[in-house]
Amino acid sequence: MCGIIGAVAQRPVADILIEGLRRLEYRGYDSAGLAVLDSTNRLQRSRAVGKVAMLATKLLETPIDGKTGIAHTRWATHGKPAEMNAHPHVSGTWLGVVHNGIIENYLALREKLGSYGYGFDSETDTEVIAHLVALHLKREGSLLKATLKARQEFKGAYALAILSPEEPNTLVVARQGSPLIIGLGIGENFVGSDIQAMLPVTNRFIYLENGDVAYVGLHKIEIYNEEGELVERPIRESRAKDSASELGEYRHFMLKEIFEQPTAIASTLENRLASGHFLPSIVGQNVMETLAKVEEIQIIACGTSYHAGMVGRYWIESMTDIPCTVEVASEYRYRRQPLRKNMLFVTISQSGETADTLAALEKIKEAKGCLASLSICNVAESSLVRESDMNLMTVAGPEIGVASTKAFTTQLLALQLLLGTLIQAKTGETDASRKLAQDLQLLPILVEQVLELNPVIEKLAEQFIDKHHSLFLGRGAQYPIALEGALKLKEISYIHAEAYPAGELKHGPLALVDSEMPVVAIAPTGLLLEKLKSNLEVVHARGGQLYVFASQNAQMKPDEQTHVIELPAVPEMLAPIVYTIPLQLLAYHVAVLKGTDVDKPRNLAKSVTVE
Repeated sequence: MCGIIGAVAQRPVADILIEGLRRLEYRGYDSAGLAVLDSTNRLQRSRAVGKVAMLATKLLETPIDGKTGIAHTRWATHGKPAEMNAHPHVSGTWLGVVHNGIIENYLALREKLGSYGYGFDSETDTEVIAHLVALHLKREGSLLKATLKARQEFKGAYALAILSPEEPNTLVVARQGSPLIIGLGIGENFVGSDIQAMLPVTNRFIYLENGDVAYVGLHKIEIYNEEGELVERPIRESRAKDSASELGEYRHFMLKEIFEQPTAIASTLENRLASGHFLPSIVGQNVMETLAKVEEIQIIACGTSYHAGMVGRYWIESMTDIPCTVEVASEYRYRRQPLRKNMLFVTISQSGETADTLAALEKIKEAKGCLASLSICNVAESSLVRESDMNLMTVAGPEIGVASTKAFTTQLLALQLLLGTLIQAKTGETDASRKLAQDLQLLPILVEQVLELNPVIEKLAEQFIDKHHSLFLGRGAQYPIALEGALKLKEISYIHAEAYPAGELKHGPLALVDSEMPVVAIAPTGLLLEKLKSNLEVVHARGGQLYVFASQNAQMKPDEQTHVIELPAVPEMLAPIVYTIPLQLLAYHVAVLKGTDVDKPRNLAKSVTVE
């Protein structure tokens, strides 16, 4: 979603802000802008539709600089992508504001402000923030007090950074629902929606809580909670590497992150297994007693994380007697849920800031409807991690490409780590749990072997260039992987792609099959392989073009209609992770051939922090 970066320094900040915006590009956006207080403390603003490079070019032509500033990348919600709707928004010469989130009652506030004589230059909900804070600033004489007053009237989600010529060397920030972080420097401080934007200037951060409003100066930071009380928040040092934002030898971040998966998987496994044993500390201290009481599991997630949860359900129910349900967070949060005894409530999110997933967790906590909550997440300091009782962290490192790759495979791995720990808590070590632990040690090597198929898949992608539709098929735990493969293709190549359980072909999808419809199938060895072969024969008989990713032991025969890409034989429980890799590569190479923006596909954002 939208990105925020701000700075209060003793040096010019325009270059810092532009670099911060570049590092937020992966989140998705359609316009960018910045506002600074110049050497005479006048508010100067520049905005541009399109890439951050467009804004940078504009600043080269008409430089503006100062030592206090805010900047923003916008993803359109209220109002079309246009310069008039780009952030920052201003209220005359009084102040400027950048905003992530949605102010739900903006129409009522707009009408109220209109009665005070305020005019509006944009179609956004954000402009009401600028005018409302300006109104209170005239009354209160303090930017901090004005923001504390104004936020009482906002309904919705927001992360705000505000500056005013009335108070040089000052930013005031506020958080409700959308993430916001303060970066600590020496004689300078920063604010941002993502630490990636601030890593070039600091690695020390304060994560604001919901309801916090903060004064950020050169040498002082004050944080006030929802009740207006002065509070302290812990300072955290990040180990994230600035180099994570560099492409290195790769053409796109997505390809880089696909090839980082052996390392990400190995890092996620590190210190979590010992001699065929799952270490309980991976979930938290003293968790075995809690997990032993679990009688039911509810998994909540969105998008790619939802697909991970669907695979997790197959695994959990195949190896335990615990029923498991999986639901999209945006649906779960709005329907009545009967309270259930001894339920483990599992949320999955790469960023830990997914609005619908956070709302679902808040709903279940308010209802006291679960035994415990557990998050699977890649960001240790995120809202989801802080709000959950237990956490199982993936160690994928920063993921820049909008289409998730290494975050997904490490989520699948985390679900297997949870499964192994759950089995130990319920029944002690078993032969099955020991085998799972031993097999997981092989996973980084197996993924490396599959990555060697990259040249083969790159050549195969040429057959998709002129296609407009495609069908993905899988059975059992491979059906969610088919869903994920279809999602990747549609996300970045803009080819319409659907996925079905292969057994559903005759219930409708078969009507779509002809010689122009590529049908991608996932065929590891297992109990359902022969069933899948029968399903594919039906496609073959209708003239369908089959592209089958199959185990070398599956005995799949290629012909004029059937293209077989052989993968190494893998243990059945690892197959969903391993078979994800070639589908990621296929989507990537098709998108490159079609000339789309692979890392920043149209209309999409990396972290969906609003409904």
